[in-house]
Amino acid sequence: MSFASLGLSATTLRTLERVGFTAPTPIQAQAIPPAMSGRDVVGVAATGTGKTAAFLLPCLERKLAGPVLVLAPTRELALQIAEQVERLGGQEATLAVVMGGVGAKPQVKALAAKPRFIVATPGRLVDHLDERTVKLDGVSVLVLDEADRMLDMGFRPQLNRILQALPKARQTMLFSATMGDEVATFVRQTVRDAVRVEVAKTGTTAARATQQVFELSQDEKTPQLLALLEQDEDSTLVFTRTKRRADKVWKALERAGVKAARIHADRSQAQRVQALEGFRDGQYRVLVATDIAARGIDVAEIGHVVNYDLPHVPADYVHRIGRTARAAASGRASSFCAPEEAELLRDIEKYTRARVDRGPVLREDEAFRAEFVRAAEGRARQPQGPQRQGGGHGRGHGGRGGRGGGGGG
Repeated sequence: MSFASLGLSATTLRTLERVGFTAPTPIQAQAIPPAMSGRDVVGVAATGTGKTAAFLLPCLERKLAGPVLVLAPTRELALQIAEQVERLGGQEATLAVVMGGVGAKPQVKALAAKPRFIVATPGRLVDHLDERTVKLDGVSVLVLDEADRMLDMGFRPQLNRILQALPKARQTMLFSATMGDEVATFVRQTVRDAVRVEVAKTGTTAARATQQVFELSQDEKTPQLLALLEQDEDSTLVFTRTKRRADKVWKALERAGVKAARIHADRSQAQRVQALEGFRDGQYRVLVATDIAARGIDVAEIGHVVNYDLPHVPADYVHRIGRTARAAASGRASSFCAPEEAELLRDIEKYTRARVDRGPVLREDEAFRAEFVRAAEGRARQPQGPQRQGGGHGRGHGGRGGRGGGGGG
């Protein structure tokens, strides 16, 4: 199938050729035609399958009376969508990006200019509604991108507030990597007579990602990570469960001479942007992140994803390893499972309907042994006191995204 067969204009086809889009992905091929006709669309597809263009191209093609509102769970994803608006729409696609972590005054100015696209995180958009610096009663199209992630981050109250401010007569497009009960309920309350497009069954992992799990102790996680990094030069995205764990892993990598950056909710927006850009252009080989980055990183070729900590939500495993093996690329995903995480691993394998291959713990590797000894000596020098379990098992994604919060506000 070609983009021309989807009914796109000659101008759009020239743009797609210029930016290197050769043929539509399955989600694009199935979602664009009904979206072009004005139908509500519910799309279910894994990360890295081209969902952004699936909803942007119909909005760019149609002559709409009002703006398009695109909601995203994190600042990183909002910026990624905004880049695609500018890339595919050019100067005619006027744009306001509304998110936390940056000054509100430029956003007020951009909103007052009546842009064609508003790309927003829910928390900051509600702030603007409360301050009456935005009106949404003229919106023609609502797009909810990564709806499952927004709900998981606790944005339901903000979404309800936004929905109340929108006109009932609108087109709604909702895209999600998973379709659990909470998302299904939200869909029933939000869309009307929608065309459902599902190109991957819920729980399906990236087909070209080679997956392994390493069963080890908490104290062996950092040594195993350093040993794995010695095996190749691949760009590597490391996921930890908490902000504190991300800082700890980042320090260990820096100490070992690995060029690394980190991203989590306690980092400023400028620091998060610098880390992502540095990872994208190769300044940093490793990016350490909490789940705030699971769906907001648009890097063409991430060779290796490491789950330093297993996620509490099995769907997050799918989103994390979806950061590698995007589009036609291949990649690998390594997961560390300490004994206290065994139940989380069972939940993941049940959710994905597949057993993850077990890999060898590299205890004889020089990098492993050096880090294990160094850490053991460091622990021996510490004053004795009540010991915390290393897993840090309080559920967290680097900060839940309430209004104006670090995750997406």
